Amino acid sequence: MTDFPTISVLIPMRNEESVIEACLASVLANTVSGHSFEVLVLDGESEDRSGAIVDAIAAHDPRVRRLLNPARIQASAFNLGLSEARGRFIVRMDAHSLYAEDYLAESVRLLETTGASNVGGVQRAVGRTWLGRTIAAAVSSKFAAGDAAYRNATSPSWTDTVYLGAWRKETLVALGGMREGWAVNEDYEMNVRLRSTGGKIYLAPSIRSTYFVRPSLAKLAKQYTRYGFWKVRTLLMHPSSLRWRQLVAPAFVLSIACTPFLVGRFGVWGWGHLLAYLVANLAASVTVAANNDWKLLPGLPVVFATVHLAWGSGFLAGCVVWPWRRGD
Repeated sequence: MTDFPTISVLIPMRNEESVIEACLASVLANTVSGHSFEVLVLDGESEDRSGAIVDAIAAHDPRVRRLLNPARIQASAFNLGLSEARGRFIVRMDAHSLYAEDYLAESVRLLETTGASNVGGVQRAVGRTWLGRTIAAAVSSKFAAGDAAYRNATSPSWTDTVYLGAWRKETLVALGGMREGWAVNEDYEMNVRLRSTGGKIYLAPSIRSTYFVRPSLAKLAKQYTRYGFWKVRTLLMHPSSLRWRQLVAPAFVLSIACTPFLVGRFGVWGWGHLLAYLVANLAASVTVAANNDWKLLPGLPVVFATVHLAWGSGFLAGCVVWPWRRGD
């Protein structure tokens, strides 16, 4: 193992006192033969005990450093970490996740053997409560995630994006890092630019981590509304990045808004789209419950509807707002 870090781990953080200690413990438990690593925690001026927790860990483990990120958004945190990183490999991690002991080793191995410019794993979602477990099961299913392979893939493949990611530092420097005008969807936008330069992205379930979902419907709705809203900004800059899954929820929300017209025009048949959604939702809920836990069934239809309505509404709002703000 070398004395100078060859791997730099970047962890954006803001007000994560409930999870950051366990997250760092799982990261620091990693071993990588022939490599050493540093952990840069990019603190968006946390107002809870997050900073004190990280500082206490750093006092006993010199691999950990906490850097202040006054901009408070993940893109700025990533770019700050990139500028301070001493390693030739950059691995992005999330404070809401726990990582396998070979996470770093597998990331570096695949970067060196596949020819990929970015490698990452599957977002294996879990929850701590009944509602959390229901949300985790729902967002991992194709009825919520569509063809987003990073949510539920069981075999490796070349893809459009991955959960988190690992790169050679030179790749990120050439790209200019993340665009700081993106508060959300910043990782996907950077992956679009990466692929436009000929870079390839490799998804490997062997890069293992556990992601803790939002614990309430209100937080889930806010999360997916922001996802939909910012997705529009990415699509305006990169129209060719459009995927069919991104239009389904907005179309459903539009169909709801058109229900009075449809009923007035077609009578009882005007309710058909809502009946079709209800049938599809219940069928997906039964399937997900059967594959996970039947106790989740009562909550699954509500979670699915929350995801679809929030993402679709956010996307439509973005269609109204972003065309007027493209120069921001």
